[in-house]
Amino acid sequence: METLQTNSLLGLTSQELTTLALDSGQPAYRGQQLFDAVYRQRVETLEQISTLPSDYRARLGEQGWRVGLPGISRKFVSSDGTVRYLMELADGETVETVWMPEGDDGETGDGSEAGDEVEAPAAAVPWRRATICVSSQVGCAVNCRFCFTALLGVKRNLTAGEIVGQIAGVLRDQGVQPPMQRVNIVFMGMGEPFLNYENFMKSVQLLVEGVGIPESRMTVSTAGIVPRIHDFGREAVRPKLAISLNASNEGLRSEVMPLNRKWNLQDVMNAARAFPLRARERLTFEYVLLEGVNDAPDNARELAELVRGVRAKINLIALNSGAELSYRTPTQQRVSEFQRILVEAGIPAFVRRPRGRDIFAACGQLKRTVA
Repeated sequence: METLQTNSLLGLTSQELTTLALDSGQPAYRGQQLFDAVYRQRVETLEQISTLPSDYRARLGEQGWRVGLPGISRKFVSSDGTVRYLMELADGETVETVWMPEGDDGETGDGSEAGDEVEAPAAAVPWRRATICVSSQVGCAVNCRFCFTALLGVKRNLTAGEIVGQIAGVLRDQGVQPPMQRVNIVFMGMGEPFLNYENFMKSVQLLVEGVGIPESRMTVSTAGIVPRIHDFGREAVRPKLAISLNASNEGLRSEVMPLNRKWNLQDVMNAARAFPLRARERLTFEYVLLEGVNDAPDNARELAELVRGVRAKINLIALNSGAELSYRTPTQQRVSEFQRILVEAGIPAFVRRPRGRDIFAACGQLKRTVA
């Protein structure tokens, strides 16, 4: 799949920016000045990089270079404080990025960790921790039957600069400055990050070294791209890992996630069991509950046995339904019963409460909605 090629400074490492400066006859330290301006200061234009000589800024512009921040095409604000951004890229394509303020000190009392969706406070309550949900593809190549994004198909991968640019744009719009203010990143927006692996991993590097967000505050979700799960486990710097299961047996998973026919549930669980967890780290298994499909007590008992022995927790997500989908949301009673069975079986299980459902910003709802 093709990735858009542009003369964007966003997406270049410190070394790449130093090489750019040297190739123009500038001293090496100009590369670090560019890096600081693009990632830490999050400037929008070359003219705002005041540390550079004006003639060098002009030369960069003549060579076709630009900062590369995506434009904020539309912004939608939920009653719970969540904001859904429609981001416009250089070629006119759009993706969605979600800002979720958590308010208070971020403790929810339900065992949630960084990256979990939690019950939102009133929008006026000051927040001490927030989460940005970022996209990795225009659309998605994984045809999960319960996801709005799957209806779009996939147009292309995002560059590392376009991934980081979403975060930089949201931080700039919200007036937030990591690491002084705690921000978590979840690669759970549009697209499958492990099908855009190199750009995803480069964006992680840039977020850590440039924006100042440590990998311990990032989580990536995969539908189960097994070879990349193995690759990911070997990375020296990596976010936490979440794996979408969404079924308790092979037949059911193939029905709701056709990807299971390529990498089946047993393959995914083998990769999960082999994954090299760090001290005090847990895997997250995500399970979207679909009424009358995968939410029965027998499914819960099956799921408990499936994950037994893995140092993990399970996030239960009641489907965020819509007219375009054939599935429906289970009742709260069925969700609670499913959770109870898992907990009584000794499996940590938490219910993720929807954020921004009224603006189509909740889990599985991203589809470049413009109204």
